[in-house]
Amino acid sequence: MFALTSSVPPPLETTSVPTPGFWVHNLDPLLVRFPEGFWLEGLRWYGLAYVAGFVMAGILLHSYRKRGRISLNSDQISTLLTAIVLGVLVGGRLGYVFGYMLPQNPRLLLDEPLSIFRVDKGGMASHGGMIGVWIALAWFARRTKTRFWNLMDISATLAPAGLFFGRIANFINGELWGRETDVAWAVIFRPSYSSNIYLLPRHPSQLYEAGLEGLLLLVWTQWRFRKGRLPEGRLAGETMLGYAIVRVFCEIFREPDAGVSLVLGLSRGQFYSLFLGIFGMAIIIWATRKNRGIGDDGVETPKNA
Repeated sequence: MFALTSSVPPPLETTSVPTPGFWVHNLDPLLVRFPEGFWLEGLRWYGLAYVAGFVMAGILLHSYRKRGRISLNSDQISTLLTAIVLGVLVGGRLGYVFGYMLPQNPRLLLDEPLSIFRVDKGGMASHGGMIGVWIALAWFARRTKTRFWNLMDISATLAPAGLFFGRIANFINGELWGRETDVAWAVIFRPSYSSNIYLLPRHPSQLYEAGLEGLLLLVWTQWRFRKGRLPEGRLAGETMLGYAIVRVFCEIFREPDAGVSLVLGLSRGQFYSLFLGIFGMAIIIWATRKNRGIGDDGVETPKNA
């Protein structure tokens, strides 16, 4: 019988002197550091990445409106953006807690109920953020009487920009690094910004993910969206499948999360992406068979507009 979970990845090998011939990561995770004793340490690149992703989503939505691709007014776009922001933040955090932390410590919420709010312990999960956005879109569709799968297709064009900024922030933070390698572009990361301990050269897998999950999917979704007349839901399904494929590929070069057990030999990111890919493929098949094309107007005008 196969066990659902397997061993936790082995401890990282470190050195007191960086390996010669490779760039040592020395980027400060804080754009601005506040004076000592202030209640905030400073402005973090990671937080700014979220802001940049949401701002880009707003810019894209307003550009779609000006080009007649969606029929939402400015107030509705603001409401939709607010729903998406909440979906990403709440879903992303809950996704990490329930998908990564609880499997390792089932009593976590009983012993430390406030840990659910400690984003400095574990962070966010992209798969959870996606589910959060889907729920937010379902709420918005019901509230404004718009078609849910139209909204799903539109949101699919917004997500890659946020993924791109997030992965760049991961690289600046020196986190979620790759596996050990001796390729010429390998990077020497440190366990923390101020640490004098160095890891062995590793793949800058955060940049691989930024390029594939972010830029590649952004170009793909924008091209497909501009073509128009795709069956409703098709672009959403393509984006889910595409994300799953590139995520599974990139995780080959990425070190599994510390303290998080593998699942059937797969990292958590790979394991969850398999289900996302299957779901995306099912949506593509359903949308193609249903064959309800998106008109040139994009999203249906809400009845209460």
